[in-house]
Parts: sequence; C-alpha cells; structure tokens
Amino acid sequence: MPTLDRHDDVLVLDLGADENRFSPDWLTAVDAALDEVEGASGPRALVTTATGRFFSNGLDLAWLADHADQRDAYVARVQRLFARVLALPVVTVAAVQGHAFAAGAMLALAHDQRVMRADRGFWCLPEIDIDLPFSPGMSALVQARLTPQTAHVAMTTGRRYGGTDALAAAIVDRAVAEEDVRPAAVEIAAAHAGKAGPTLGTIKSRLYAPVLALLRDAVAPRG
Repeated sequence: MPTLDRHDDVLVLDLGADENRFSPDWLTAVDAALDEVEGASGPRALVTTATGRFFSNGLDLAWLADHADQRDAYVARVQRLFARVLALPVVTVAAVQGHAFAAGAMLALAHDQRVMRADRGFWCLPEIDIDLPFSPGMSALVQARLTPQTAHVAMTTGRRYGGTDALAAAIVDRAVAEEDVRPAAVEIAAAHAGKAGPTLGTIKSRLYAPVLALLRDAVAPRG
C-alpha cells in the first residue's frame, strides 16, 4: 500500500511495490497521504514514485469486473484523484521509475513535472487496444498536458514511450538513469518547496479550470 515519508521539505509518496492498480483501498490510502501533504505547514513539495517494475498499471480492472454496478462511481473517484493532484497547492513531481500505463500514465500527467527512467519502462495510454474509451475528463487532462500531436498519437495508437522517447515528445521533463530518478525528482521538488500555499493552488485551479470541471463531475459519462 502507499506510504508517505518526509525528507526535509519534500514529502515522498511511494505508491507501492506491485502493479499499484487503483483499488478502492489504494485510492483511500493515496487520498489520506494527500491529506497529510495539504495539512502540512511551511515549505513543502511532493514527489510521487513507486518501488519495483511499475509506477502504476492504472484502473483495477479485476475489481471493476466484479463490481460493474459501481463503475461510474469508481471512475468518478479516480477522476477526483486526478483533479486533486492537478490542483494541489504544492509543486508536484512524478518520479516514474517503471511502467506507467493507462490511469497510471494519467496520474503522472497530473503532476507539475515528470522524471522518467531512460533505459527501461514505458509510459502508455493503451485504451484504444483494450476497447475502453477515455472519459471527457480524462481526455481533457491528457490534452491539457501534452502537445496536440503527442496527445493524438498517444490516445489513438496506444504507442509505448520509453524514457528517451517520452522526453523527446515532452511527456516527461527529464529522462535519467534508474538510480537517479528519485533523487532528480526530489531535487526539482525541493527547489520549489517555498511556493507551496493558497496562491499556487489558486493559480493551478484557474489554469486548469475547464479540465478540473470535467474531472470533478459527480458521474463520469460512459464513452
């Protein structure tokens, strides 16, 4: 399950050591960690990372198959997580040390900056290949964070981007060696810890107002 540790002015949220799929319990743990981040005082920034082969493999499709009647509420909850990270009143950096697929890739996009391992691991939106349309809120998030051409290719082809390709496509801000992913993300976050506070939150909320409105819809419409 996710854990939160503080290193000076940087809070490091580790999503876990397995596929880190968005199960209801996992979502509850992440929300609790973000409560701590928001409730902390003084300079602070957030680094989100994981341990092992996966940053996150996205939606918990096995859970969803067994709880089809809760589909809309579940997707709406995932979207609220994206909205929360996108508008968080601290600088956020995703340290993508492994695969980031589907909703896991979108979670990385919701952060202010992204550092990715250069040599192994993929960032990918495979929805086209698993016949799962993007919700309006998810589409808006991707389009707000990527260039039009990159968003088009990523969303309509399911292309897998390694770290170097992701950097060239401006999906991530840095591509570094495996051992440098977390330290680089912490370095970036620490440099901006003094910006935490209501002003930053207001700037983000206004910058992404249309996206946030779609993500915060009570019910995520079916595609």
